[in-house]
Amino acid sequence: MSDVEVDKIISPTPASDGAGVKLKRSIGVEPNYFDPFLMLDEFGSENKDDYVAGFPAHPHRGIETVTYMLAGEFEHKDSTGGKGRMTAGDVQWMKTGSGIIHSEMPAMKEGRLHGFQLWINMPAKYKMSKPEYLYIDSKKMSIHKDQDKQIKVIAGKFENAEGPVKKHNVEPIYFDVELAKNKNFNFKLPKTHNSFIYLVDGEIKIGEKKHKQTVDSTLILLGKGNELKVSAITKAKFLLISGKPIGEQIARGGPFVMNTKAEIQTAIEDYQNGTFVK
Repeated sequence: MSDVEVDKIISPTPASDGAGVKLKRSIGVEPNYFDPFLMLDEFGSENKDDYVAGFPAHPHRGIETVTYMLAGEFEHKDSTGGKGRMTAGDVQWMKTGSGIIHSEMPAMKEGRLHGFQLWINMPAKYKMSKPEYLYIDSKKMSIHKDQDKQIKVIAGKFENAEGPVKKHNVEPIYFDVELAKNKNFNFKLPKTHNSFIYLVDGEIKIGEKKHKQTVDSTLILLGKGNELKVSAITKAKFLLISGKPIGEQIARGGPFVMNTKAEIQTAIEDYQNGTFVK
């Protein structure tokens, strides 16, 4: 067994997407790709002007998008007929496969909106598969809770708490961890996986080796190992996300991620010709 240590600490880059939603982007900028993770955005503001325009209808092909709401409300509609209102704690896990057109619009005109969107790559053999939409109600989410910590399990398993996302090709782990001051979180990570922590708020120490201070809204790439130990210097909240690398070349084209530039061009033409949704 070997301890998991910090590999790199990265501050997200301010960005905007959709119709001008302000956000912080980490994966997708630095690092550009952390196989199998393509992008990680944190969106959050008290100012309605930062989010009210939302994400109008747009296409995706060849990826999975995972949207996790911490505060506020979003309405989702897509070309499969999937729709729903996401509220605090809810998760939307969407396999875009061969192609999906969807919108995510704020269902609120004021107040705090806060959440995350993660893009996961799909292997070549699944990129043209039938799209799927999974809505995870926060009230039905499996949660581990003790006097030191609370862990919401979106994917993977922590003790007796198990997430609803199962039999997935990248064997994902997605935990929302809240840790009391001076308490520890310990977890065995698969050595096969690429793993990271996104610190939402508070301050934490990872592993046994010294590393620079971590503060709110920070991406922490983890090195290989089995034994992850996180200590809370202050009360802290963070996401632990881990997945098995796919190991294939990728080609990006905005909302499309395929294996070759030719496949990207086909996706663009399909969308322009009205033959995108299969």
